[in-house]
Amino acid sequence: MGLLLATVHILIGLLWSAVLIGFARVLQGWLRKPQARRLLDRITGTVIGVFGIRLALGN
Repeated sequence: MGLLLATVHILIGLLWSAVLIGFARVLQGWLRKPQARRLLDRITGTVIGVFGIRLALGN
């Protein structure tokens, strides 16, 4: 049973990676623009900040 679960986990990981690669190729031109990088940096910073606040305020 453990081997089956590990196999499913690996297959899901490979599928997820393939989807991310596919989207990155489709959005390649947009992702190279400075505006896109700034937007992604802001989103990432906001998410990390929210996680930090929740961690600081959590029990």
